[in-house]
Amino acid sequence: MYPRDSRVGLNGSGLLIANPPYFTLERLQAWLPELKSCLAVGPAGGASARMLSQSELMGTALDQYGVIGHPVGHSLSPFIHGMFARDCGQNISYRLYDVAAAEFHERVRAFFAQGGRGLNVTLPHKIRGMEVAHELTPRAAHAAAVNTLAVRADGILGDNTDLVHDLCDNLGLVITHRRVLVVGAGGATRGILGPLLGLAPKVVVIANRTPQRAEDLAAAFADLGAIQGVGFGQLEGAPFELIVNATSASLTGVLPPFPPSVIAPHTVCYDLAYGKSSTAFLEWATRQGCARALQGWGMLVEQAAESFRLWRGVRPATRKVLAALKERSGST
Repeated sequence: MYPRDSRVGLNGSGLLIANPPYFTLERLQAWLPELKSCLAVGPAGGASARMLSQSELMGTALDQYGVIGHPVGHSLSPFIHGMFARDCGQNISYRLYDVAAAEFHERVRAFFAQGGRGLNVTLPHKIRGMEVAHELTPRAAHAAAVNTLAVRADGILGDNTDLVHDLCDNLGLVITHRRVLVVGAGGATRGILGPLLGLAPKVVVIANRTPQRAEDLAAAFADLGAIQGVGFGQLEGAPFELIVNATSASLTGVLPPFPPSVIAPHTVCYDLAYGKSSTAFLEWATRQGCARALQGWGMLVEQAAESFRLWRGVRPATRKVLAALKERSGST
């Protein structure tokens, strides 16, 4: 609804468009009719748009936030944080920062030096985000990556918000004393292992095409609980109560060689990926007779809510935002 390089100020009354120095007045004026047409919904007089004077722009003084990645044009974060801000009565500006790897450190330091308050960090910068933080939360330190940066009096805090709120609060799953299988041994898996182990499952098993990668990752988290790494050919024994797909392979229709024995009628299958239609992993799980097959929309929203709480000191409600996000994206 807004240009990728615009700054979107979010407050209780809607969207406030403010032009950064490089966003010319001519471009804003040319785009304004389109904005007005987008806002022309609902009862007459329910929405309006106009150009702001320079004095009005200077007087807004919105706290600056955003998401940094490459690319980020597809990001749903502005939509999510926009709803959070309006629901919580918070006046913030949230924008997209499409930054290549070579410019990451310089751009992040400049953002905070100019008064920025916080950033979400997405691919491919999650490890680089750890490098610019002055302090890490325990879960970020274990994950060796961050997806949230927040300014503090003594520097920049790096955090790695997680999926536990979605699994436990939204979906009502019980992880304690349950068998959990995590598919894949990459960065996504590293980011969720700490929170999962914090719920005291009976065991977390990491399965990967390359067994050594799974074993190495399990060893890195062994101090947090019962965990082991295996190859797919080593998966045996009782089925799992929860299976989390932390690979992107199923988006392309590729499935790891699961033995059917991993799924039982009580198994919940959760894919970190999300989209308009079901993933190949979830379709396979459904055919195997799993209890529930779930996409990662809830994790996306809950991670954003944790970031918002870290930045603003209030945790927004997420159910309405999750429903709106699924409707907006046409998810089935």
